Amino acid sequence: MGFKGNKAALPRKPCQACGREMSWRKSWAKNWDEVKYCSQACRASKRPPVKSPQ
Repeated sequence: MGFKGNKAALPRKPCQACGREMSWRKSWAKNWDEVKYCSQACRASKRPPVKSPQ
């Protein structure tokens, strides 16, 4: 399954530091399961994980 231009169909998950939803990126294709933070700032913040509202 290749990307056909519909960004709404891409997988999403919350950042563990700020809770902001992040979309799949091609650069994360090989390690999407290990991606936890939306940015270097969140990675450096060392805040405890945010509980996602369900």
